[in-house]
Amino acid sequence: MSALKDRLRAELTAAMKARDSLRSSTIRMVLTSITNAEVAGTEARELSDDDVIGVLATEAKKRREAAEAFDAGQRPELAQKERDEAAVIAEFLPAALSDEEIAALVSDAIASTGAAGEGMKAMGKVMGVVTPQTKGRADGAKVAAEVRRQLGAS
Repeated sequence: MSALKDRLRAELTAAMKARDSLRSSTIRMVLTSITNAEVAGTEARELSDDDVIGVLATEAKKRREAAEAFDAGQRPELAQKERDEAAVIAEFLPAALSDEEIAALVSDAIASTGAAGEGMKAMGKVMGVVTPQTKGRADGAKVAAEVRRQLGAS
């Protein structure tokens, strides 16, 4: 069993004992998403820690997007609830990469794939190298924008 999933279950128990409704409902929702991912497809399987991080990253992204939508719809109280849930989820994700770290990873990937002179044609090749390194630690759109920027500059 995944150590991260065990940690989530332990945190859920602690949150329930502390009567922290936001934390317990958020962790419960994340555990449900993990279970759904485990039974999705043709055969049930146990998720690894990397897979659980992927589920957590997806849930965090959903919360950020929902908060933006609620802000746009003039619903600040709902937007704040989504941000609070995202903060709880972020506690279980690895530390986020800074813009400089993303730029360095992209530069290394361009150098290692030899994509420097190919321009935008090499985007898929570079993203294939960078994506596993940034999974759960950086937004994919942010990484793709940096790859585009560096490939366009080369």
